[in-house]
Amino acid sequence: MNHRRVRLSVVLMAVAGLALTACTNPGDSGSSAAPTGTTGGDGQVVKSQAPGAGEGCTLEKNGAQKLDLKTAVVGFSQSEPDTAAFRAAETASIKSAAEQAGVKQLLVTNANNELPKQIADIQDLLNQGAQFLIVAPVNSDGLDPALAAAKAKGVPVLTIDRKVTNQACTDYVAFLGSDFFEQGKRAADAMNKATGGTGKVAILLGSSGNNVTDNRNAGFKEQLKQYPGLQIVAEQTGNFAREKGQQVAEQLLQANSEITAIYAHNDEMGLGAVTAVTATGKKPGEDVKIVSIDGTRNAVQAIVDGQINAVIESNPRFGPLAFETAQKFYNGEAIPENVIIEDDEYNKDNAAQNLGNAF
Repeated sequence: MNHRRVRLSVVLMAVAGLALTACTNPGDSGSSAAPTGTTGGDGQVVKSQAPGAGEGCTLEKNGAQKLDLKTAVVGFSQSEPDTAAFRAAETASIKSAAEQAGVKQLLVTNANNELPKQIADIQDLLNQGAQFLIVAPVNSDGLDPALAAAKAKGVPVLTIDRKVTNQACTDYVAFLGSDFFEQGKRAADAMNKATGGTGKVAILLGSSGNNVTDNRNAGFKEQLKQYPGLQIVAEQTGNFAREKGQQVAEQLLQANSEITAIYAHNDEMGLGAVTAVTATGKKPGEDVKIVSIDGTRNAVQAIVDGQINAVIESNPRFGPLAFETAQKFYNGEAIPENVIIEDDEYNKDNAAQNLGNAF
């Protein structure tokens, strides 16, 4: 993971250049090619993707008007409270990148994990004069009224982290995020390594109704077919929350004393599982192996402390990539439906030296 520091230096220079030139100027990882020259920022690097999967979304196809970001009002609709480390890092990245890009005004709302509130938030951002929207959706489904309102006002929408089921380019420009199916597969590989290929696995599911949960689970189960010694014995939603994850893990452990491994769809639930396992008198990371997804500092520290066995990274620092993509869009470049970033992994061999990369 040391290569990320090199990436970061290059990307920060790119973002600085973006701020100076702004006035002149998805997902499935294999669905389309990345925007030319896109590197993102804060460690984000866009995957090289197969060409020939569509022309992408342009300003003309979307029907939006050209916009100078330095004179623009941009709205950011966050889905969940910033008390979660992932969301705090995501919001901070958007704010920082907006400033770097020289955006005239950034309006920020938080839906507190409530879809009706996010719909109202987006409509409020539009009423306040937002000319471009960045949305971290609460759910993959249900944002139709908000997206329709944005379309009626000619305001393009860029989605990050969770992909919506609406029509790309017509209802939104593009999706920026990770390959969640691949994350699930990599989590299964890490679980196999941690357990030595044998174990009874419980899954702490993320919240329902979004592609993150669906794909992280599907990828894990698909890859587990390669490891017949690992058996899923329970799965239940923990809603991506630490307290709920702890509560569910406690219930599952009490109901099934054979559980020797826990796969958590995010670090918050993984950390909740650490507490739950400890409460049973067992040692997390030893008696019960734990693998999660995100890359929060607390979870990576838990690897260092021997309580979590591996964390598949899901980088939340979308700010530079979001504004770079917006600038490319307004420059007339075609933006692919899915802009998929690369994600690293933390384990016992690299966690201590890469703790500073966590968020």
